Amino acid sequence: MAKKTVVLLEDDIDGSEASETVSFALDGTEYEIDLNNDHANELREALARFTADARKTSGGRGRPTTTRKSSQGGPDAKAVRQWAAENGIQVNTRGRIQADIVEKYEAAH
Repeated sequence: MAKKTVVLLEDDIDGSEASETVSFALDGTEYEIDLNNDHANELREALARFTADARKTSGGRGRPTTTRKSSQGGPDAKAVRQWAAENGIQVNTRGRIQADIVEKYEAAH
């Protein structure tokens, strides 16, 4: 017998259907929040003023990185996208990552 598990995200602000989980950090604490497209854009716009002038501290070359696993058991999408960008591989900024890119990421790690 087949079993199908469906995960529905609920927007943490207003309870509507969320489209993504947004990760961010502030003062050394990492946060995740499930948001619909409007709220995700609102958060990014609010932070844009500060991120435009900020220094990135993650993803430095030569530093060890931890690999998180997604809820589906695959590699963390953010880590795959960052790796792809650092290696000159074009990848969509949102949505599902192409299988061949995930395979290349896993082979490299």
